Amino acid sequence: MTSESSEPLSPSTHPVADSSAPHVETGGVFPTPESPGNSPPGNAEDTGQTHESRSRGGSKLRIGSQRPGSPKVKARPQVPSVETPSGAKVAVPNIRERLPIELELEVEEALGGMSLEEVIEPTTAGTSAGELSPESQHRGRIASIHRDNVFVDLGGRNQGVLSLRQFPVAPEVGTVVEVIVSRFDAEEGLYNLSLPGAAVDVADWSDLATGMVVEAKITGHNKGGLECEVNHIRGFIPAGQISLFRVEDLAQFVGESMTCVVTEANPERRNLVLSRRAVLEREKAEAKTKLMAELAEGQVREGVVRSLQDYGAFIDLGGVDGLLHVSQLSWQRVKHPSEVLQIGQPIKVKIRKIDAESGKISLAFRDLSENPWTSAPQKYFATSTHEGTVSKIMDFGAFVELEPGVEGLVHISELSHGRVFRVGDVVSEGQKVEVKVLSIDPEQQRISLSMKALQARPETKKAEQGVEEEEPPPPPLPKQKGPLKGGLGRGAGGDKFGLKW
Repeated sequence: MTSESSEPLSPSTHPVADSSAPHVETGGVFPTPESPGNSPPGNAEDTGQTHESRSRGGSKLRIGSQRPGSPKVKARPQVPSVETPSGAKVAVPNIRERLPIELELEVEEALGGMSLEEVIEPTTAGTSAGELSPESQHRGRIASIHRDNVFVDLGGRNQGVLSLRQFPVAPEVGTVVEVIVSRFDAEEGLYNLSLPGAAVDVADWSDLATGMVVEAKITGHNKGGLECEVNHIRGFIPAGQISLFRVEDLAQFVGESMTCVVTEANPERRNLVLSRRAVLEREKAEAKTKLMAELAEGQVREGVVRSLQDYGAFIDLGGVDGLLHVSQLSWQRVKHPSEVLQIGQPIKVKIRKIDAESGKISLAFRDLSENPWTSAPQKYFATSTHEGTVSKIMDFGAFVELEPGVEGLVHISELSHGRVFRVGDVVSEGQKVEVKVLSIDPEQQRISLSMKALQARPETKKAEQGVEEEEPPPPPLPKQKGPLKGGLGRGAGGDKFGLKW
């Protein structure tokens, strides 16, 4: 804006800019430079001077002024802009304003569910300059997939690669996965990664390290274990490291592929020792931790009979073994678990107790059927008679089974009217007998039985004549044949020692 007034312009009021100053394109408002003798500096409203962009071909800086006494005009702020090579002006974006919704969705899709801090900051604690330590586990986002290679962003400038064959199903780009760092490849600038529990591709001895998981193919066997190959590198699996339990037939594994852990790798001796048991123990520990969090007392779970012992059976619940005691197999008496179960048999069991400290689990099988003692008081009341089978003989009496799960005791004094020295002289196991119920305790699950109560008391001849039978007199004491010892007529024996007693 130019001044058209005839009044002269004072240099102190309108300083003239140097024509040699560089050309500046801006839409902002700038304060007028102060010259000596002017009033104290103020804002653009006080001076009324604005810095405008001049024409493309001109060299004179156009300065606007305000006449004395005229109203002050407030300068209107303009949006900053930049000029493109084509001459068009583009507004400079404001970092405080929100992004367009389309751009925000695109950014969220690119991050793949990760926060911006996880992408920028290093994901490994305790390492300098974001370096990832071997055998450490991290979360990363799949950046791209090229043939058999899957590239993963680990945060910051760290990137890694792993084989596509480690995935059971081909993943999608942008998926967040858990990976384990194997080593750093300085030539490629990438970390060699693997999925937790997945085997690592091995090219030569330099790729082998203790603790890594590899895929081994079984080529033969001997007395000590299994012979195998890891990508044409010969290895050996000791017999004790094949399974969690003892394996008798090693020939069954020939031709199979196993996922094993490297326990020893010596390139100089060409010695490679593997362990499949370590992988199984790791999987079992992970399954046990997950299953223990799901188990609760009172649950009914499906399992498989793993082994039978004299005191019970061990049931595999899917990674955790529980003990089914022989007393919990059935309501009736069981001498050995093999009478009810077989190894490999599927079975439903009820969880009775869980010890969180020791990890022991107690199971029950009989609780899944009706307890016969529930209706026992109505069937076996006092003075009732029943037929049962002698199930067990003890020194103090005999147990009689009235029905499966319900037993009563015939005390030795209730076997017969006569004196009984041994229970086996009156009854034997498996014998059918008639008994009378004397008493029943449903809470303690006890029934007192008697056999002599159903037998007639034997009678003597005197009893038949109505004369009471007298007890026989006690036998006479034996007579003393020698002199009696002691008494007043005997010396004290002091004369033997020269004493006159």
